[in-house]
Amino acid sequence: MRVWLLIAVALASNGCGYALAGRGSFLPTYIRVVGIPPIENRSTFQQVELVLTEKVRNEFIGRGKYRVVNEPTGSDAVLAAEIIGISVQPVAFNQQQLGSRYQFILTMKATFTDTRTNMVLWSNDALTFREEYDLNNVSTASGIDTGAFFDQERGSVDRLATDVARSVVTAILEAF
Repeated sequence: MRVWLLIAVALASNGCGYALAGRGSFLPTYIRVVGIPPIENRSTFQQVELVLTEKVRNEFIGRGKYRVVNEPTGSDAVLAAEIIGISVQPVAFNQQQLGSRYQFILTMKATFTDTRTNMVLWSNDALTFREEYDLNNVSTASGIDTGAFFDQERGSVDRLATDVARSVVTAILEAF
C-alpha cells in the first residue's frame, strides 16, 4: 500500500506545470533561426532604431535556443517591427521654469511570422513604452548644457530599448 501511495505521489508531482518564467516557448519546435531585419524608424529621432534592433537581437540570442540572422532570408521566423513615433515631454520643472524631468514615449508595432507557413504567430500594433529621466546638472548660467541633455536622453533611450526588447521577446515566446 505504501509503495503504491509513493508511486501515485511521484507521478502526480511530475506534471505540476510549474516552470521558470521567461524560459518557456510556445513557438513551433522547428523555429530555430529568427530573422530580425533592422527596425523601421518613422519618427524624427535618429538612430533609435539601431539601438532597438541590436537589443532585440541580443534578447533573442540570450534565450539560448535561437540563432539570429539580420535578414528574413534563410530564417524559420521573422520579426518585423516599426517605430511609429517618439515623443519627449517635460513632466517636471525647476525654479527657472526649465524642464528638469522628461518622459520619453516610444510607440511601435511588431509582427512575428512563421516563414514556413506564412502564419502570423504574434503581433501587436500598439506597443507603447515610457522612460523618464532627470536633467540634473545640465543647467548653466547661460541656459541648458545641450551635451549633458543629449547624454541623459541617450541613456534613457538605452534603458527603454532594453525594456522594449525584453517585453517583445517575452510576449513572442510566451504567447502573450
